[in-house]
Amino acid sequence: MFYILDVEDHVRVEPKHFGLPTQEAIEKQLKENFIGSVTKEFGYVITVLEINEIEEGVIIPGDGAAYYNTKFKILVWKPELHELVYGTISEITNFGAFIQIGPARGMIHISQTMEDYVSLSKTGTLSGKSSKRSIGKGDDCLVRIVAISYKAGVPKIGLTMRQTGLGELKWMEEEKKKKDAATKKAAKGEKKSKGEKKK
Repeated sequence: MFYILDVEDHVRVEPKHFGLPTQEAIEKQLKENFIGSVTKEFGYVITVLEINEIEEGVIIPGDGAAYYNTKFKILVWKPELHELVYGTISEITNFGAFIQIGPARGMIHISQTMEDYVSLSKTGTLSGKSSKRSIGKGDDCLVRIVAISYKAGVPKIGLTMRQTGLGELKWMEEEKKKKDAATKKAAKGEKKSKGEKKK
């Protein structure tokens, strides 16, 4: 889920930015410090949107930098448990697939790809034995986040597609077409039976 967060922090502006106007120096330092960082508190920091307030700077003896208490806004993406997310398969392995979801990469175990016996085919896709469905690199999917772990710094995100309404987007289009055809067929049958009753 994307969020805009209000943050207040003492920004340590390195001496390399001292020649710049204060606002510009702090903006550069914030971008260096935050963009691309990942924390449990914020998630993935996408960008620094704006600086709202800068207090007087302070220099601490023995440290060549200046510190400014600053209020600013950042745009972040933080994975949420049970969230539905769109993603693109970036890699297929013999144990599942890696899916790019926003700025992060999640993992879907082979057992969570579909309601079927799934195996890695010679063509490098994961294929269902009875459904004949397959997923491969570059396929767009709708998945649910079922596990998040921050133990190793960058979060490990576990995903599933084994629930109704989830999976490769082409599968969902096929399901919709089947349902539409069944609805039309049922409607025709209903009209036909009403016509016979009138006779």
